[in-house]
Parts: sequence; C-alpha cells; structure tokens
Amino acid sequence: MSWLLLLAALLIPWAAFAHGVSEGDQAFLEDSTGTQLIAFTYLGAKHMVTGYDHLLFLFGVIFFLYRMRDVSIYVTLFAIGHSTTLLLGVLGGFHVNAYVVDAIIGLSVVYKALDNMGAFKRWFGVQPNTKAAVLIFGFFHGFGLATKLQDFTLSADGLVPNMLAFNVGVELGQLLALAGILILMGFWRRLPSFHRQAYSINTVLMCAGFVLMGMQLTGYFVS
Repeated sequence: MSWLLLLAALLIPWAAFAHGVSEGDQAFLEDSTGTQLIAFTYLGAKHMVTGYDHLLFLFGVIFFLYRMRDVSIYVTLFAIGHSTTLLLGVLGGFHVNAYVVDAIIGLSVVYKALDNMGAFKRWFGVQPNTKAAVLIFGFFHGFGLATKLQDFTLSADGLVPNMLAFNVGVELGQLLALAGILILMGFWRRLPSFHRQAYSINTVLMCAGFVLMGMQLTGYFVS
C-alpha cells in the first residue's frame, strides 16, 4: 500500500494546481502582437502536457479501454468538446465563472473514477452514457482554459489564427500525453496485479478530483 500512498501524494497536489498558466507564459501571451502560429501551438501543447486535470480525466477515460478504436472515439469526443468551448470562450467572448467551471472539471475526475469502480451500476442500477459524459465534460474542460485566457489582455491583432494555433497545440499535446499514458498502461495491464490494483487506483483518482472540487468551491465562496 505504500506505493498507493505515494501515488496519492503525487496526484492530489497536481489536481490542486491544475489549469494554471505560468507567469512567463502569461507575459508572452499579453505582449504578443500579430500572427505567431508556432509560438501559440507550442504554448497550447505545453498547457495540455502540464494540465493535470485534463490528464487525470483522460487517464480515467482510457483506464479500461483496450482497443485503439475505442480510445480514438473517446479522445475525439473529448477533443471536440474541449476545442469548441475553448474557441467559443476566447473568440466568442462567452464568460463563465472560473471557480465553478474548475469545480465541475474536478467533478469530471470524480465521475470517471466512480464509473470505473462500477459505482453507478451498483448504487442506482443504471449505467450513464459514457460517450455523452466525455463529450459534456469536454465542454467544461475547454471553458476551464478559456476562463484563464480571458483574464489576460490579448491583442486583437492575430487573435483568431493564434487561438486556432493554440487549440491545435492543445490537441497535439493531448496526443503526446495520451501516448505516454497508453504505453505505461500497456505494461501495467500485463501484470497479474492490474485488476486487483484498479479499484485502489481509481479511489486515489476520485480523491484527487474531490481535492480539486473542494479548492475551487472554497475559492468561489470566499472570493
């Protein structure tokens, strides 16, 4: 059990500080003018690779997916949802409360962990539509990043192509991170202990989601 405690110690702080944008990246975003496709693509990819809330959710989504076709379907649904609301929020000026949307992102991690643990079937006798859930939570994940970008003073010069490039970078970063997760999962699934450890790992995942929810709700009520 010691390695589970270590995993919890790693995941919970990641959840607590998810979705942040570093001061250096913020300064670059606010100082940039004109079209800078490569730079914004890089920043988008960097955000996804370090966006632990996204990665925790995706980790839960693919946890019991063994066929690449199924992985592709679910990741595509998440990407559609994430891309739609990211662009809608930044380019369309659609505003949502950052604390509330980040709390819902935490809820998405809790939901997926409980789903993997078979909780909904056991508690309520029904199984939620997992594809619809991934798409819907993808919308909220996109709004989560949009709320951060809306806090910055972004130049209107080149904003549309730059945000499109940023979004492309996010999806490239997602594929890169997902490839790493799938490789590690492939080795782990070969171990006889995988199914025995799956419940415990998803319990840790659920706790990380609750930590993220609690911090965001606290911020909402005290701000």
